[in-house]
Amino acid sequence: MKLSFIPHAVLLVFLAVISITQAQQPADAEENAREKKLLDDIEKVGWVREGAGDLGKVATVAIPKGYRFTHGSGTSRVLELFGNLPMSSASGMLTTEGFGPWIIFSYDESGHVKDDEKDKIDADELLQFKREEVQAANEERKKRGLNELALAGWAIPPRYNENTHTLEWALQVQNVKTGGISINYETRLLGRTGVMEVQLVCSPEELQPLLAEFQKILSGYSYVEGQRYAEFRPGDKVAEYGLTALVAGTGAVAAAKMGLFSKLGVFVAKLGKGIILVIAGALAGLKKLFGKLFGSRQPPGE
Repeated sequence: MKLSFIPHAVLLVFLAVISITQAQQPADAEENAREKKLLDDIEKVGWVREGAGDLGKVATVAIPKGYRFTHGSGTSRVLELFGNLPMSSASGMLTTEGFGPWIIFSYDESGHVKDDEKDKIDADELLQFKREEVQAANEERKKRGLNELALAGWAIPPRYNENTHTLEWALQVQNVKTGGISINYETRLLGRTGVMEVQLVCSPEELQPLLAEFQKILSGYSYVEGQRYAEFRPGDKVAEYGLTALVAGTGAVAAAKMGLFSKLGVFVAKLGKGIILVIAGALAGLKKLFGKLFGSRQPPGE
């Protein structure tokens, strides 16, 4: 169909789409520059790409092929680069190259946690409690100029494996400003003198494909000799809390620390999503207009 035969309203829609696309090009260049700088800053924290990662002298984790490991200070720096609070308790992080998912390790040496609450975990009550904790943590985030977070609900309710002494759950964490959702998949590996907290932070789309890989990675985790759960001895320090408190956390600082991380706050307009939505809307209107012009017939050039 020749351009001269395109209805005026349709031509305006086409021109609007072209104009929006052209306007996006400088924004894309700026976005690419920001992305490159972030990747450079991430690389500067220092990484180990083979062997095993040392998790604070209490445990080690094998570094899988395609992954890299950084120690506690590097972990805290990566979190800050993505607009999160620093994490002084971090023991290490595993991630792939680029902007891959995070597996964050931190050790809490507060004593041996008894698992006698394994059949008393109330997911609904815990979710409400954690939402209140997030609100408290947001006060600290606002002071630091960071976006507030909210809990959209459980991705996986809390569950305990008494054979491996592992507690796990997953939360949907929403960036209040951007609306972006990150999944914080939490695992607590009980040990003799404390608990290793492991957090998988990814997008909702990544969760199911990553679960099997995450479990395989955890099979490469081990407490050092003398720190395993079964090596508890009478006289060892016993934690003043149980499994329920491990899920809930305590206080605003703990709420900010225990899994409430977001990876989606830096590149909100990644791949020009806002422009894609505008173009999609324009094309939808265009199709509707063609429907009026041509009835039930297929419009030319669709």
